[in-house]
Amino acid sequence: MTVSIRSSMKRGHPGLGKKRGGKTPKGRQTEPAALSEVRELLGDEPRRRDLLIEYLHQIQDACGHLSARHLAALAEDMGLAQAEVYEVATFYAHFDVIQEGDAPPPALTVRVCDGIACELAGAQAMLAQLVEQSGREVRVLAAPCMGRCHKAPVAEVGHNHLTSTSSSLVLDAIREGNTKHQVPDYIDYDTYVEAGGYRLLRECLSGQRDVEDVIGAMEHSSLRGLGGAGFPTGRKWRIVRGYGAPRLMAVNCDEGEPGTFKDRYYLERDPHRFIEGMLIAAWAVGAEACYVYVRDEYRAIRELKQQEIARLDADGLLGSLKLEIRRGAGAYICGEESAMIESIEGKRGLPRNRPPYVAEVGLFGRPTLENNVETLYWVRDILERGPDWFAGAGRNGCTGWRSYSVSGRVKDPGVKLAPAGITITELIDEYCGGMKDGHRFKAYLPGGASGGILPAALGDVPLDFGTLEAYGCFIGSAAVVVFSEHDSMKDVALNLLRFFREESCGQCTPCRVGTEKAVVLMNRESWDQKLLSALSTTMADASICGLGQAAGNPINSVIRYFPEDLV
Repeated sequence: MTVSIRSSMKRGHPGLGKKRGGKTPKGRQTEPAALSEVRELLGDEPRRRDLLIEYLHQIQDACGHLSARHLAALAEDMGLAQAEVYEVATFYAHFDVIQEGDAPPPALTVRVCDGIACELAGAQAMLAQLVEQSGREVRVLAAPCMGRCHKAPVAEVGHNHLTSTSSSLVLDAIREGNTKHQVPDYIDYDTYVEAGGYRLLRECLSGQRDVEDVIGAMEHSSLRGLGGAGFPTGRKWRIVRGYGAPRLMAVNCDEGEPGTFKDRYYLERDPHRFIEGMLIAAWAVGAEACYVYVRDEYRAIRELKQQEIARLDADGLLGSLKLEIRRGAGAYICGEESAMIESIEGKRGLPRNRPPYVAEVGLFGRPTLENNVETLYWVRDILERGPDWFAGAGRNGCTGWRSYSVSGRVKDPGVKLAPAGITITELIDEYCGGMKDGHRFKAYLPGGASGGILPAALGDVPLDFGTLEAYGCFIGSAAVVVFSEHDSMKDVALNLLRFFREESCGQCTPCRVGTEKAVVLMNRESWDQKLLSALSTTMADASICGLGQAAGNPINSVIRYFPEDLV
């Protein structure tokens, strides 16, 4: 007799749909003690799917790692499949998932930045020394860019960032227990209000300012998205407002591009200028809720934001707007807008195929305005000083102001507020005090790891959107790293491709496999230039998002501009 699977399961056919041993279902079982621990830790928090990453953070903060027993308990408590929880926990670099029977990591982790600016400053030697000298009670790891490139090399002891540091200073911090993040001095709520802050927002909320006038001013200013994409800001606001309610807003505070630190710089000094711009943008597009996504390395920023936003709420400046701060968990890919939205929803940060675009189908399927920190930082100045003030700045036919994150072989690195379209030669000479003693200008990254590498011979090309593409590069987030004759561009490109290999989300084969194979080929003494060029083309043509599409730029730049470094 033939029995269908469906009917046999209904009738309890032997071997089909049967509980293991007749008592328990298959798979990992939830321990009552672990479930009790998770429920006590989360308390009365809502068990929403989009809060999964935050709850994983809370468990790791309390326990120092994520055990299999706690992951199973969290899944049951939230009504999720264990696979859903496990795939998210293992996707993000800052979550330590411990399998059953494995020892948890040491109580203290030290991360040493191996980004390009820190590598120039001797990070690899410092990493080797710390691995040898720190002892078994400390875990020492290499980590991607920490957003402090102008003070390289950088190490993070627990959550305390040490800049311009050395192995001896790191060991001192370990011995002394200096592991907590430090909240910097900043312009707080009272100081900001005394200087005229939030007057503009109050005018918007009270009806003294018209939405159409505000969006029109943003369009006239020619401000573009300064997270890297460069889409006109006013036009984006108008597009999002044109879609049906409810509309949402997401703010990208997850800068992770090697060489980029401008958002951290502004948030640690003048956070309310950004917050006011954000609230005006939310008002202009009619957003019902705003989600601020902050990279996990910026814990001090998250703390001060929470404190200051509480003051705003107490003064009624949030109105009916729901405002949530979400933290990342160590994934560069979440700087891409759709991957960030996936992460805010509690998922792996996998970029979406487009169309539809985020402006139409974004967070939770709703029209969503996505802006980055620096873009919103300029809103108050543009509306108070007038759009012509911003549009009137610029050099070499370019428009506006730019915050260039400058690091590498210059005397005075840092965030340099300069006219858009300034050249690298002008930037070094006028804003950075020239090259370091003993170094002669050889090359530069105009737009971080993704933006390609240009030679000093192209030092007079304006640094702005649309000016660098003819040379195989782009400005991106304006992360400028300067190199000298002491640096091999072959080694620089290898550092950048290692970064892309580690940060690929793995969703698409061209990027996942291409970056891995590129590193293997680039580690050889002699490059197979034809094969590497073909690989770069494949990644550019077939990858889903900008990570894979731009990963080959450093390779192509070295082959095109620095053949002498390949000998």
